Amino acid sequence: MRGCGLRITLSMPIPAPLPPAPVIDRPLVRGFLPWLGATLLRLAGWKVVLAQPVPARCVGIFYPHTSNWDTVIGLCAKFMFGIRFRYVGKDTLFRVPLIGPLLVRWGGVPVNRREPSGFIRQMQGEFARNQEFRLAIAPEGTRSRTAHWKSGFYRLARAAGVPLALAYADYPRREIGIGGYLELTGDVAADMARIRAFYADKRGHHPENQGPVRLRDESGADG
Repeated sequence: MRGCGLRITLSMPIPAPLPPAPVIDRPLVRGFLPWLGATLLRLAGWKVVLAQPVPARCVGIFYPHTSNWDTVIGLCAKFMFGIRFRYVGKDTLFRVPLIGPLLVRWGGVPVNRREPSGFIRQMQGEFARNQEFRLAIAPEGTRSRTAHWKSGFYRLARAAGVPLALAYADYPRREIGIGGYLELTGDVAADMARIRAFYADKRGHHPENQGPVRLRDESGADG
């Protein structure tokens, strides 16, 4: 008896999209810098969004990062939000006179990059010690095209038990902000599928430098 020719294909379900984040049309805090950031973005035709409520502790990832303009536009949006996000830097930079204190004032956290496991362990300690701690990370690690993301953001969010804040700059739509928050499950493949779905329609200033949203290894669940 010949087969009926029926083929069954099993595939991962399409993740449900996050709800649209509300548009922020005026600064959320008072001051000159929030006013300046809002004014510059409005004159340049940019729309700013911010999903709420903003977690007191989270790992913020920004994608796509293809241009130095990302930093300028991102700072303007940050001024509007009035939300303190931290970032990491080489500990040696923080020992430079004048520069070191400024880096700390601007949210910098010194990290010993010479110790392979130092970053995750130190940042996990920062999350444990602080009731409010938001850390910004560019998972591509560079403005050039890469074959995959660095996994530090994922491992840190899981180790600290905090959500991901999904930040982006979409140049065709002139839209920047934080579009939503994602609680990681430890199923790397499923979590990365949800992250890919969110960033699927986001385009950077130089889309040719925009690498795929994937980790080197997405098999199985993390420990």
